[in-house]
Amino acid sequence: MRFNICLAALAATVAFASPAYAQVVATDTATAEARGLVLQPLTLTKVDDLDFGTILASTVAGTVTIDEDSGNRSSTGGITEVASNPGQRALFVGAGTAGQLVDLTLAPPTGNVLVSTSNSADTILVSSMLLDNGNATTRTIALDGTFQVGVGGTFNIAASQANGLYKADFDLTADYQ
Repeated sequence: MRFNICLAALAATVAFASPAYAQVVATDTATAEARGLVLQPLTLTKVDDLDFGTILASTVAGTVTIDEDSGNRSSTGGITEVASNPGQRALFVGAGTAGQLVDLTLAPPTGNVLVSTSNSADTILVSSMLLDNGNATTRTIALDGTFQVGVGGTFNIAASQANGLYKADFDLTADYQ
């Protein structure tokens, strides 16, 4: 009887046992970098306005130019420069994170005209406005965290231009590159 029990146990084991298969687990790991660049807020402040100075008009048209690099004034045609007010370039200073590049965008006055403060029908055409450093539209912020931008331009004086103070706003925008 013992033999029968052993055979029965063996038969039961064979009948109900299933073959064991080894599972292959395929895993892999890759590493990526998580990063973000934190920059100091960018600021831009006007130090000086673009001032073409005081001039005398005549019956002959001319131009007045303020150099964007030096701020020096020059004129052509029938213009006489008044030495007591030679004008100046516009100057802006900015601050941000040292070593970063800044893109500059210069937007001249609306319609490229200066308008008389005493009679809005009287205008002067601004024929050009330029940034210093060869009209470079990019600056690198210095190690001390600052940069500066000079702006010059040329305006056209008509023959017998009406007397008055002429002005208009223009914008300089600085953005991180």
